[in-house]
Parts: sequence; C-alpha cells; structure tokens
Amino acid sequence: MSESDGVADHAAHSPTPDGAEPSAGHLILYVDGACSGNPGPCGSAAILKTDDGTTILEKARAFGPGTNNEAEYQAVILGLEMAGELKPRLLTIRSDSELMVRQIAGEYRVKAPNLKPLLHRVQQLLAPLASVEIEHIPREANTEADKLSRKAVEKARAVDAALPPEARKKPQSKTFKLK
Repeated sequence: MSESDGVADHAAHSPTPDGAEPSAGHLILYVDGACSGNPGPCGSAAILKTDDGTTILEKARAFGPGTNNEAEYQAVILGLEMAGELKPRLLTIRSDSELMVRQIAGEYRVKAPNLKPLLHRVQQLLAPLASVEIEHIPREANTEADKLSRKAVEKARAVDAALPPEARKKPQSKTFKLK
C-alpha cells in the first residue's frame, strides 16, 4: 500500500562493517507498536540485529485507525516478514508487550476478535522458521524500536489529519443490492 492509502513504509538495510552480508545464523528481532489514541493512528516498527548487536534491517509502518495491541501485532508481522526472507537458523523475538508475548507463546488466550486474525498471521509466518524464541523485555531495553514506531505514528497522524472528519470516524463502505 502507498501513503495515499494511509500506509507508509520505511526500511533500511546495513551490511556488516566489512561490507559483507550478515550471516542468518541467529537473528534478534526487536518489535514495538504505538498508537495515538486507542483506537487512533498507529505505527509499528521492527529491527533485525545480529548476535553482536549490528542492525541489518529495520522497517516501520504507519497505519490506522487501530488499537495499541493491533500495532504491537503488526510490528511482529512486519518483523517476521523481514526475517522470513533471511531464513535464520534461530530467531529471538523481543517485545515490551507482555500480553502479546504471552499470547504468541500460547500462555494467554486471545479474546479480542480484532486480534485473532493477527495472531493467525503471526503463526503462519512462524511456521517455516527453524527455531524461534520470544521474550518479554523491559521498555528501556526496546528504545530503538519504540522510537521508530513513534515516528511511524507521527506519519499516520499526518495522514489522518489530512482526511475529512467523516472519513476518520469509520471506514467508508457502500452497500449494493444484487439483482
């Protein structure tokens, strides 16, 4: 989708300091989602790092309206899409959303109907990966993904502000009668 559709993407790719492509042995995925209002304009961010902390890919997406929990799930989806291309032997996902981490790990049930399809998409993206760990981390340990998701929220807010008020309240839909 493009910015005109209300979605904006930002991506960066970095080779290792010696210019070589990074190994996809063990990658660490930091994810975060943010929302301005709940629901409101949202941003999601994912940062893939090597064991030594080198950032190899980062991506942010603006969207909305949505809830904060939807933004957290969208961040994992974004990151898993990136990781899936690299096919790491081991992927460690780190998030400061304890609820989402426990839901993905199967410790908590997903009750909210809006999150069920997002969890299903996460499970689809996890299936082809060889080995995955998911960890809850303190917010202070997730500052890079937090900063990137907040930038995406600002972009989503700008798109939202450009919409006429009636378009912000609910998605536009039309009903047609079939003959």
